[in-house]
Amino acid sequence: MATVINMPRLSDTMEEGVVAKWLVKVGDKIEEGDILAEIETDKATMEFESFHEGTLLHIGIQEGETSPVDKLLAIIGEEGEDISALLSGDDSESPKEEPKKEEETKEETTSNDSTSETVAIPDGVQVINMPRLSDTMTDGTIATWLKKEGDTVEEGDMLAEIETDKATMEFESFYEGTLLYIGVQEGDTAPVDSLLAIIGPAGTDVSAIVANGGAAPTAEKPASSEEKKEEKPAAKKTEETKPAAASTNTNGGRVFASPLAKKIAADKGINLADVSGSGENGRIIKKDIENYTPATKAVETSAASSTTSVVAAGEEKSEEVKNSQMRKAIAKSLGNSKFTAPDFSLNIEVDMDNAMASRKTINAIPDTKVSFNDMVVKACAMALKKHPQVNTSWTDANTVYHSHIHVGVAVAVDDGLLVPVIKHTDQLSLTQIGAGVRDLAGKARNKKLAPTEMQGSTFTVSNLGMFGIQNFNSIINQPNSAILSVGAIVEKPVVKNGQIVVGNTMNLTLTCDHRTVDGAVGAQFLQTLKTFIENPVTMLA
Repeated sequence: MATVINMPRLSDTMEEGVVAKWLVKVGDKIEEGDILAEIETDKATMEFESFHEGTLLHIGIQEGETSPVDKLLAIIGEEGEDISALLSGDDSESPKEEPKKEEETKEETTSNDSTSETVAIPDGVQVINMPRLSDTMTDGTIATWLKKEGDTVEEGDMLAEIETDKATMEFESFYEGTLLYIGVQEGDTAPVDSLLAIIGPAGTDVSAIVANGGAAPTAEKPASSEEKKEEKPAAKKTEETKPAAASTNTNGGRVFASPLAKKIAADKGINLADVSGSGENGRIIKKDIENYTPATKAVETSAASSTTSVVAAGEEKSEEVKNSQMRKAIAKSLGNSKFTAPDFSLNIEVDMDNAMASRKTINAIPDTKVSFNDMVVKACAMALKKHPQVNTSWTDANTVYHSHIHVGVAVAVDDGLLVPVIKHTDQLSLTQIGAGVRDLAGKARNKKLAPTEMQGSTFTVSNLGMFGIQNFNSIINQPNSAILSVGAIVEKPVVKNGQIVVGNTMNLTLTCDHRTVDGAVGAQFLQTLKTFIENPVTMLA
């Protein structure tokens, strides 16, 4: 007997899933424990295995499609088994009402047999929607198309570079065929699940699918031959009005370059047409720009500028750069925080002499490396245990007290700011915190952070001391109730035991959400934090 497999709930907060890739196809023999598909949840992309054996009779959700939990995903049964009753039950939102109209349904099925071909997407044609590449992604921007309409696509080929709110990621094809249609042009932004591209056999007419937003054309409005004739010139017109490629060489040809390479080249004033690419298919990547030396061009440019400097003097120029998805996400998040949370800041100066001596002793141990920032993170975790009011989140109905302590560490990246999270920070040693921070910071800068590594912080530390900044106020990383701003260690005259001596101090600023943290609570937290940092031995207990 056939078994219906529904979209599983693979995480506690999952409400819907995206089938990233089917690892089997209809007609395949399935054994218990076989991996059926890769399913993207709100937390991660996970393999989904079968708990049944038999033949895969039906796939209900195609690759790239999103479906609610408990919606029909697949059917496994005996080869040749009739599953029409199961399929008709899934097609209706109210399956209980279907049996009452069984006769009508049969008549409609019979009468519509002649039009079923117009309803279905043509054989071999695959509709690709804008994928959800991060847990918070609501729309994506096409940074670069690596294929163009008419190109042959193999399974595993990179189709495009898509910019999300977290990073710019390469998007590969799970299909093979010809790229028949591109729905989102370079530089354009589109919502998740909107029509991105169509792949299928060369020469296939997909105009009806395009007109229907990527869905199968309905039988109610079959296109007449006259309408099809009108559609073809329109398609040609669309092709003619496509925006030109962002970069061209001196012969007018396309220059392929990664978004990061384009940004660096623009910052350095380098013409991409003068750079040789070492990436796939000659694509220009970051190292090509960094290693580029415009030897002859520099001389020619210098000579030319000497004759035109008077003309160029006083020239005014502005350039509009489209906001990246990451910058949009940062703007939205911090804007919401700044304009909804009534915040206040408290400042304190910390004596760093003992901390500097302790760090030197710790780092003298082979294969051990601890930074001052690691010491601050550890001290924050211990202070949060003593002041649970700071380790909270505000909601309209409740104040949420977190028993766990997850400290987020702000990391600057090329396109903005990411906050990887050190989980259960209070339970980690200084060396474990140091290793964790270095690992996550490296992933952040290389755009390799997993969504789960950026979620769940209960407190945040932001350190600009390495840039020589002594004091600054950070914006709270909601839903946290507070964020600590860490300044540079400064050598200066200080008073100790009634004597003026040379000392080392560091300024800390705690910004608090006044809805959850009062001034006295914030001040007490800073006093405890100061004690831990000034006496590092207390953090080793």
